[in-house]
Amino acid sequence: MIVELIGAGLAVSAVVGAVLYTVGRSAERRAAARARATAESIADKILADARRDAEAFRNSLVLTGKEELEKARGAWESEVARRHDEVTRVERRLEEREGTLERKLELLERRDRELDARLTDIAAREQRVAGFETELKGLVAEQRRKVEALAGMTAPEAKRELVRAIEDEAKAEAAQLVRNAKDQAKREADREARKIIALAIQRVAADHTAETTTAAVTLSSDEMKGRIIGREGRNIRAFETATGVDVIIDDTPDTVVVSCFDPVRREVARVALERLISDGRIHPGRIEEVVKKAQADVDQQIQEAGEQAVYDVGVHGLHAELVKLVGRMKFRTSYGQNLLKHTKETCWLAGIMAAELRLDANLAKRGALLHDIGKVLTHESEGTHVQLGVEMARKYGEAPLVVNCIEAHHDDVPHESPISVIVQAADAVSGSRPGARREAFESYVKRLTKLEEIANGFKGVEKTFAIQAGREIRVVVTPELVDDGRAAQLSDEIARRIENELQYPGQIKVVVVRETRAVDFAR
Repeated sequence: MIVELIGAGLAVSAVVGAVLYTVGRSAERRAAARARATAESIADKILADARRDAEAFRNSLVLTGKEELEKARGAWESEVARRHDEVTRVERRLEEREGTLERKLELLERRDRELDARLTDIAAREQRVAGFETELKGLVAEQRRKVEALAGMTAPEAKRELVRAIEDEAKAEAAQLVRNAKDQAKREADREARKIIALAIQRVAADHTAETTTAAVTLSSDEMKGRIIGREGRNIRAFETATGVDVIIDDTPDTVVVSCFDPVRREVARVALERLISDGRIHPGRIEEVVKKAQADVDQQIQEAGEQAVYDVGVHGLHAELVKLVGRMKFRTSYGQNLLKHTKETCWLAGIMAAELRLDANLAKRGALLHDIGKVLTHESEGTHVQLGVEMARKYGEAPLVVNCIEAHHDDVPHESPISVIVQAADAVSGSRPGARREAFESYVKRLTKLEEIANGFKGVEKTFAIQAGREIRVVVTPELVDDGRAAQLSDEIARRIENELQYPGQIKVVVVRETRAVDFAR
């Protein structure tokens, strides 16, 4: 029974399963049919939209193509019109040129016909001239035979006799002319030379003042003298050591005098002292700083003075180093005469003389400008100022004639051109005017220069200053090369050599300064 019930249950389950399967399959087919219908509807819609978009795009492309075509057609028509106009202009120019060529051809043909006619005429004339020449030769030969028969000599003999007579007469006249020319030249040479020199002197007459060895510095008050001296004289000693000058402080109110034979050192000291007084801070450290700045400013003044002098005299193309040396002349003297003023005056005199003699005035001025250039180097180099000047001129590429102007202006070598003679004459005129020079001052400067040269000749000497009008020489030595014991020995050796080589009144104090400094910075 139970088995039957179980079998019946299984049969019912099978039937139910079959029914459910059939219903499920039927539902799936209906769902598939609906999905297919929906997909076909969507696909038809998409296809329709695609066709519509494609049609619109095609129409847009067609419209754009028509517009581009119209633009291209318009541009092409414009280009065709432009080229047509250009071709028209070219044709018109060709027609004009053709007409011009035709006119030129007609002109050339006419000239050719004229030339042919002239050539024909010339040929006929030549024939006539040839006939005349033949006839003339016959007549000349006939006349020659008649003259030879009358004179009793042939034509070559007569020529020789005539030439000899003319030569004798010409020689006599030439000799007389030479004698007359020499006599006239001798009479006029001195007169013309005096005229030229007088003219040059008259045109270049300038006021001249002799240079001195002192410079006065004005003070705001006498209280400043004490600050310049400093505690126990340390400020004035530091200043004199740094500059190599004498500072004279006396009873003259509101005035301090700076004394030195070297004008450059004197100018540096004057500028430095004026700045220290203006600043008010006067102590050894500040003194050294201000002196260095003053030295740089004086160097700038020298450069500017050289450029101005070259411009004033009209000399161009001078080497920069030579211009600087010319500027240094401002602070040099020659027998009490300012060297730069003397040089400029010599330039003008030489230029005027050369122009009057129709020589190269620019070359004369160039030689005159450099003729005393060696004098600014005599303090620091050995040799005469002529030798030093020649060396500088050759070093910086000056012309041989300019070098000869320098070398021959004291007759050390022969003059190679009239230019060097003119430079020598101009130099003599400038230096010989009354009051231009003083021999005593030059001797004084030479003595002080020699004094410094003697001290500089010893090993270990860094720099020397002749101060107190030559009564004291201060020698600064290199501490690494000279110790304290050697410093004392060096002062004695310098003193003995001064005694042997130099003549001087009174006595000369030799001070050897050895200073060691250790410098560092706190950072």
